[in-house]
Amino acid sequence: MNKRFATHDTFVIEKTYNAAPEQVFTAWSDSATKAKWFQKADEFDFRVGGREYSQGGPKGGPVFTFDACYQEIVSNQRIVYSYSMDLEETRISVSLTTVEFKHAEAGTQLIYTEQGVFLDGHDTVAQREHGTKVMMDKLGDYLQIESTVEKN
Repeated sequence: MNKRFATHDTFVIEKTYNAAPEQVFTAWSDSATKAKWFQKADEFDFRVGGREYSQGGPKGGPVFTFDACYQEIVSNQRIVYSYSMDLEETRISVSLTTVEFKHAEAGTQLIYTEQGVFLDGHDTVAQREHGTKVMMDKLGDYLQIESTVEKN
């Protein structure tokens, strides 16, 4: 029998984007916009109690399932959601995430805080933090492209 264990950890990522908080919030709250920088959702119901669900992964690789429930939404200021992450049929983590949008001189300071329980060594906080930083960079790339399009 495999030893079962849970590792609890928290990480915080702060990024500043050259875009208004309303634009950055929309990038999280509108399904079509979010799909430009995050995995396209199979289900997207952005409201308190609503669900965001998607399955996918690298071509020919394992399938990951992201299943989130929105706990609190304060327009243009904060999103709080809980989510589970599965690798194929194995639950690898469960997290509570807060995304804050604050006015900054350059546009928006985004503060992403994830409190997670990582299960049985299938995932680690270091791996999740790395993946989330990549995701935040993709969001930045998207916002930069949108900014360039708006100027032209």
